Formats: sequence, structure tokens, C-alpha cells
Amino acid sequence: MIAGLRATSEGGADLVQLLTPEGQRVEHPDFELDISTAQLRDLYRDMVLVRRADREGNALQRQGQLGIWVPLLGQEAAQIGAGRALQPQDMAFPSYREHGVAWCRGIDPTQLLGIFRGSDHGSWDPISTRFHLYTIVIGNQCLNATGYAMGQRFEGKVGDRNGEATMAFFGDGATSQGDVHEAMVWSAVYDAPVVFFCQNNQWAISEPLERQTRVPLYQRASGYGFPGIRVDGNDVLASLAVSRWALDECRQGNGPVLIEAFTYRMDAHTTSDDPTRYRLADEHEAWKLKDPIERLRVHLVRDHGVDQDFFDGVEAEADELAARFRDFCFNIPEPPPERMFSEVYAEETPQVAAQREAYLQYLAGFADEAMAGGVR
Repeated sequence: MIAGLRATSEGGADLVQLLTPEGQRVEHPDFELDISTAQLRDLYRDMVLVRRADREGNALQRQGQLGIWVPLLGQEAAQIGAGRALQPQDMAFPSYREHGVAWCRGIDPTQLLGIFRGSDHGSWDPISTRFHLYTIVIGNQCLNATGYAMGQRFEGKVGDRNGEATMAFFGDGATSQGDVHEAMVWSAVYDAPVVFFCQNNQWAISEPLERQTRVPLYQRASGYGFPGIRVDGNDVLASLAVSRWALDECRQGNGPVLIEAFTYRMDAHTTSDDPTRYRLADEHEAWKLKDPIERLRVHLVRDHGVDQDFFDGVEAEADELAARFRDFCFNIPEPPPERMFSEVYAEETPQVAAQREAYLQYLAGFADEAMAGGVR
């Protein structure tokens, strides 16, 4: 038991890693990755731009422009690696922190702002992007993903490398939710082509991982009867390689698979949280040395001869994104009152229509009273 508990807070011998914290490329016998310099640069760009958008979201909330923001700081490699492993035909089900996966599915960061400003529930089309709307209820997206993946199997969309797969994203705290357990039971029984991608960032708000489990999370998969694997979530190359393998297993009909991306939440759970009340500063400092962006930058410079002009160009692009992100937030129009009724059902019911009319008449009464009192 002691060994199991230790493995919940350290990577352990089973950790899949292709790029060390020092930026050294290493090989793994089960996960080969043939990747070009251009592709490495693209992964670096992805992580830098996503981090910059995330930092701007945090600042905008502090300025009162957003009701809340959910940071992904420190988890860029896990999300970009998994997101870039997805094929166009695959489907992804996020929680509320998957800004990096959204980026990989072609969703502009500005499209995330309405959720956190309270002006919409998500402004992208989940069908065309193959990226579901954010899910706030902890773990519920795993059930949704399992149902969708079961449909993929029932419709014969699996069986070869060109098949479809589904990926469900959740955190370590969600593994204590019944929805996640139920999803894994159903997916195992029906051989659903779903990859459960758990970003173990060590903290379920203020609860550490050892309060969630006695054994490493990836080992739980064996209890459901499917493979589990732990990957260095701060290593974008390992996250990409392992996610590609898992998705390919599902496309060929060998799913489901559980991936535990071993990473760390460098910021608060949300902007309403204060991590200094429950985390030690030395833990935070130790994880800074494992920063996913810095390790890839070092690798690009040392092993691929990438010069400063490239990094300056990415930073300039990040500045442009940040400016556009802020400007968009400042100019989000407030939705009209009837919006809360028009977005309930695909086809409006008589009951909702009656409620809408009653509410609009109620609001109009205030305007009539103001006019009667001489207020213009």
C-alpha cells in the first residue's frame, strides 16, 4: 500500500516519457514517435499561444470582465498532445478546462469567453468541430462520451485505422464521481471506442490525490477490464504518442483505454480558489522545473538548431492573440432577456413560449412604471 500511495504523487517506473524535464529526447520501447523539426515547432507554438490566452483569461476575470476563469497553466502538454492525436472524424468531450484541446479542434479562444462571462453556453458547433460543449457537472461528460462511443460501435464505425474514436477529458478529482465509474463499466461491457483521458494535476480543488485513491489512477483500468497507462503529462511528445496509440486501439475496435496524464495544476482550481491555503510553495517550485513549454524550447534549441527568430515570432503572435482576446471580451454584447427561453429546446414548446411572454410582459411593466413617473 505504501508503494501505491507513493506512486500517486510521483511518476513511478511505469511513467511513459519521451522528453525529459531537461529537454533530452529519450526512447520508449512501446511508443515510438517519428516527428520532424517543423512538427515540433508547431507543438511549441500551440502551447505558447494556448498559455497566453489562458493568462489573459485569468487577468480579465481579475479585472471584472469575466465571472470566473478556469486556468490550464501547467497542463498545456497533456492537452495539446492529446488534442493533436485526435483525427477529424473523432469526437472529444471536455470538462471545463480543456482550452488546449479546443484550440486543437479549431475553436478560437474568443469562443470560450461567453461561457465565463455568462453570455452563452458555448458559441461553437459541436457537430462540425467534433468537440462537445464544456461540461460543468463533474464527470458527467464521461457518460456522454461513453454513450456516443457506443453509438459509434453500433453503427459500425470502428474496425480499422480509418474508424472513429471518442476521447473524454476529466481530472483526478472526477475519478471519485459515480458518473466516471458508470461510464467505465458501460464502455468496458460494450467495448466502446472511448479513450478516458484523466489529467491528474494532483489536486481536486483542495483535496490531494492520496485522498482520492490508494493506487495510481491508471491501475484502476484493470478492474474494469481494459488497459490503463500513465504518461508524463508535462511531456507533449509522450502525450501525443500515447494518445495516438490509445485512439488507434479504439478505432480498430480494441477500446476502451484509460490514460492518466501525470501533470500539475500550476494555478488555482478556478479564479475563486486560493491554492496558497492548501499547497506548499516548495511543491509548486519543484513542478516549475518540469514546465512543458520550457523543456520543448530547450530541445528545439539544443537538438534542432532552432534560432531566436522563431521564438520571437511566436511571442509576437501570442501578443496579437492576447490583444484580440481582450478586445473581443470587452465588446461581447449582452444577450437579450428572451435568450434564456430561445436556447432551451431545438423546437419551442407551448409552455416555454407562455413563460417567455409572461416574463417579457413582467419586464415591460417596469418600463411603463418608469415612464409614468416621468423617468426618461
